[in-house]
Amino acid sequence: MKEKGSEEINFFEKEDVLSELLKEEQKITIRLEVRKFNKPMTIIEGINEKPNSLEKLASRLKSFCACGGTVKDGKIYLQGDQRQKSKEFLQKNGYERSEITVI
Repeated sequence: MKEKGSEEINFFEKEDVLSELLKEEQKITIRLEVRKFNKPMTIIEGINEKPNSLEKLASRLKSFCACGGTVKDGKIYLQGDQRQKSKEFLQKNGYERSEITVI
């Protein structure tokens, strides 16, 4: 039963709001690095998320870009030159356009 004046708190909404605020404050860098055998590798760094959710984000990003990749040391590595596609994906998922730098 609910008493007068008491409010029910939904913690999931607060977590969603906090995650959205964190997305707006991040400085994300997307850069291209040429690796062994002249293979290009797109590196996305500066995303401050838990390792578990970073893995999920990387998985969705790999599907969107149709490429392989991995997560290491808080960075997302994508095979090939995926700079524009990854920027587009991050913008669609709530990251601020002004906070994303493509090198």
